[in-house]
Amino acid sequence: MTKVLFVCLGNICRSPTAEAVFRGLAEKEDMLEDLVIDSCGTSGYHIGESPDDRAAAVARRRGYDMSDLMGRQVNASDFETFDYILAMDRANLRDLRRQCPAAMQEKIALFLTYSKKYSEDEVPDPYYGGAQGFDRVFDMVEDASIGLLEAIKART
Repeated sequence: MTKVLFVCLGNICRSPTAEAVFRGLAEKEDMLEDLVIDSCGTSGYHIGESPDDRAAAVARRRGYDMSDLMGRQVNASDFETFDYILAMDRANLRDLRRQCPAAMQEKIALFLTYSKKYSEDEVPDPYYGGAQGFDRVFDMVEDASIGLLEAIKART
């Protein structure tokens, strides 16, 4: 069982998008039963909240379900539980590294390191932008999710 955690700041835009997309792609690849997939935020701003309406709308349009996702904050047990802890940007990466025990630091990485199409290393936060930002995030997340699934297949 491979356990994957996606992390952004508030857990209402980027990381739930990554969770939903990765779950959807894993299901298409018949890998879902071998994975635990979750998301969280480094902050507690949106604990218990549903994903941003704009992210949920893009998800529905693209065939992904975010309806059962709820915001939560990263906690100490996540560092032991998950095999991959994937930050959406450098600020999230820095916050995770500060909280993570030294022995588990190798689990943490930027999610876009798995991207094949994008040279950026950060998934931009679409929260304060327009609707097109959410489409761009989905494009980036889909690409990196495909790369991550390939990396996990190669390990097993």
